[in-house]
This record gives sequence, C-alpha cells and structure tokens, in this order.
Amino acid sequence: MNDLPPSSLRLGPAGWAYPSWDTHFYPSPKPRGFHPLAHLSKFFNTVEINSSFREAIKPEVAHLWVGLVSHRPDFLFTAKLARSFTHENKLDPPSVALFRAGLEPLRAARRLGALVMQFPWSFRFTAANRDYLIELRKAFHGYPLVAEFAHESWMCPEALGTLIDYRIGFGNLDQPSYGRAMPPTSILTNGIGYVRLNGRNYDNWFRDTSGLRERTSRYDYLYTQPELNEWADRIERIGQHAKQVFVVFNNEARAQSLVNAFQMQALLGPASIVPKELLRRYPEALDGFRSNVPVQRSLFADAA
Repeated sequence: MNDLPPSSLRLGPAGWAYPSWDTHFYPSPKPRGFHPLAHLSKFFNTVEINSSFREAIKPEVAHLWVGLVSHRPDFLFTAKLARSFTHENKLDPPSVALFRAGLEPLRAARRLGALVMQFPWSFRFTAANRDYLIELRKAFHGYPLVAEFAHESWMCPEALGTLIDYRIGFGNLDQPSYGRAMPPTSILTNGIGYVRLNGRNYDNWFRDTSGLRERTSRYDYLYTQPELNEWADRIERIGQHAKQVFVVFNNEARAQSLVNAFQMQALLGPASIVPKELLRRYPEALDGFRSNVPVQRSLFADAA
C-alpha cells in the first residue's frame, strides 16, 4: 500500500514573467505591492525557475522569492541548471560556486524541490556523456538532481542504472515526436518524480528560439483533455512510489500552461478556483470551473 499523501504532488508552470499573462492571468490594474510570483503561489504549489537556465540566480533575489511565498508552507521551487553546464559542458569551479551560491537561500529555507539538468537532443548516452553526468552529480552534491534527456538513448538499462546509482531523478518529458526523441514515459529512478509538458507544436519546434517571439511560437500549444488524461495516468503510476511528484507545464504562450495546469489539478486534486479573466478567455477548456472546485479523482488510488 502506498501511504503517499496527495499533498506530495507539486503542480505549476515553468516561469512566471510572461507579457501575455498580464492580460490573461494577473489582475488589471495591479494592486500596490503586487508581485506575480506571490499571486501565482495562491493557485499553485510549485514553479520552475527558468531564468537560472541562462545565468546564476543572485542570492538576494532568491531571498526575495522565499519571502514572497512565505504564506504557502507547502510551496517548493524547482530550478533549471544553467545551460553552460548542460549544453556547453563548462564545469569550472568558479561557475559551480557562483551557481550554488544563488541556490543557497532556497536550499537553506527548504524551498528547493529539484534542480533540473536539461540536456539537448545531441547529448546521447555514451561513455563520455555518462562520465560527464557523474561529474555534474559530484559538482552539485547535496542538491536534489533530476536529469531531463531529449534523446531516447537514455532509456537503456545501463543509463537508468547510472541514474539510480547516483541518486539522480528521471525527467519524464512531453514534446513533439521526431527522430529518436524521448517519448512519453513514467520512469522513476529515485524519490523525485518529475514531469515536464512542453506542448506538441511540431511545426515550430525546430525554429530558432533565441528571441521571445520565436520562443512563444514554439511553446504555443494547448493540451486536449484526452492528452491530459493520458499524462494523469502516468503521473499516478509515478506517484505510487515517489516521495515527491513535480508536474511542470512549459507551454506558456497566452497562459496556456496555466489553463492546462488547472485542468490537471482537477484530474489529480485538489483543484483551485480559476481567475475570472482566464475563464473568460478559455471558456471551453475551463468549462466546469466557474462556480466551485470541479469533481476530482484521487492522485494515488492505493493511498491509505
């Protein structure tokens, strides 16, 4: 019997600073002292810090974020490891020290649920890449690491064994299907279950995402209810054995990640009341959320 309580589910979006959310999710006009992270934390119990993918977080900023979610004792952050480590293989001690320093306020406050190493499709399972992954584990010892691989070669037994041996979580990924891209999975290699849903905008997936407009186009996708149902089943399987389950929606264009996150909450429970502006813009997708919390099912069917 699994005794994992539903509160061990952490569900939310990747990031919180998107221009389109000002007209879809955040109040207008904004009240004095408004901060988008504090507002977001009223509805969800996790958010993935995606700015850390570009550069190290400043410790004083991390301190601010901890304070903004102080009203939610169950709220946990996740963060992406900087691309210099995962895409450029630059693992020098000063950069490691700088990045760790930025995370320290989150770790010290027990607010850091996972540190995600997001590797590109070119990072396939080879002896050299396995060794580099182990070096990353050593460099960021003490942190709850999760590895997200875009290439399916990391599903082989030897690769999964490495993750188990070095206590690295497996990032279950939803993305457009192409070549040997990682397919949808429900793999668990340590106590952290991690799921990221990027959307399936195949037509724009391979465009340059260096600019905001291109990124928005790439992640412009709204999951259908059948697609969410499939992932809810996978999440429940992961949750049967995980200590914590993080579900992160990355299809941020026009707040579609929030729409799908609310829908997933309704499937896995407990669900939040949805802001009226989001309901107005997505009446069909959020039908049934208007008056009260929608009917839910248990996250873990075998939970005691």
